[in-house]
Amino acid sequence: MYNVPYFKASGNSEVIAFMREHPFIILCGCDATGLPVATHIPVLFEERDDKLFLLAHVMRKQEHTNAFQSNQNVLAIFHGPHTYVSASWYENKKIASTWNYQAVHAKGILRFLDDAGLHNVLTRLTEKFENNSHSSSLVQKMDEAYVHKMMQAITAFEIEIISLEHVFKLSQNRDEKSYENIIQHLSGLDSDAKAIAETMQRKTQS
Repeated sequence: MYNVPYFKASGNSEVIAFMREHPFIILCGCDATGLPVATHIPVLFEERDDKLFLLAHVMRKQEHTNAFQSNQNVLAIFHGPHTYVSASWYENKKIASTWNYQAVHAKGILRFLDDAGLHNVLTRLTEKFENNSHSSSLVQKMDEAYVHKMMQAITAFEIEIISLEHVFKLSQNRDEKSYENIIQHLSGLDSDAKAIAETMQRKTQS
C-alpha cells in the first residue's frame, strides 16, 4: 500500500471510524493454486478481548467461498469517495496533478461460523442496515421457513483483524493557499469531489 507519513490519520481511532462509516468492503484472498479472488460485501464490527473482528456472509459454492475455505488469509479493503486533483489549482503549477482518496487495508484470518452464528449475523445485519425496529425485513419478523431455506445457500464468517494499513491522501503536502484552492474547486464538482472537499475542510477545523 502507498505509504507516506504525511498521508496518515491522527490515530487508530480515526482509521476505525472511517471503516465503520464505509462498511461495504472488497474482500480479497487467494485460492489453493494462488490465484486471486475478490467479492463485495457489507460487514459488521465487533470488539472482543481488545481485538477487532469483521462479520459477514457470502453465498456457498462460489469461487471466493471455496478460496476462503482453503486459504484463511484475507484482505478487507475499505474505501470512500475519491477525486482527481489538478495541479492547475496549486500555487506552484509546475508539478504533477494527483488523486485524493481514503482507503484502509485490513489483513486478517477468516473463520467460518456454524448455523447459529449465521443466524446471528443475518439478524444483526438487518437490524444494522434496516435501522428500523418496526421493519418487516428484520430476520426475526420473517417467516422461519423462508429464513431456514435462505440459510442453506449462504455461509457466515468472522475475520480477526491482525493488521491495519491506511492512506488518507487529502493534499496534506500542499501549502495553505493551494489547499484552500483545492477545496474551493472540488466543492463545485461531483458528489465524490464534494465529499473529499468536506473532509479536507474538517481537517482545517480539527
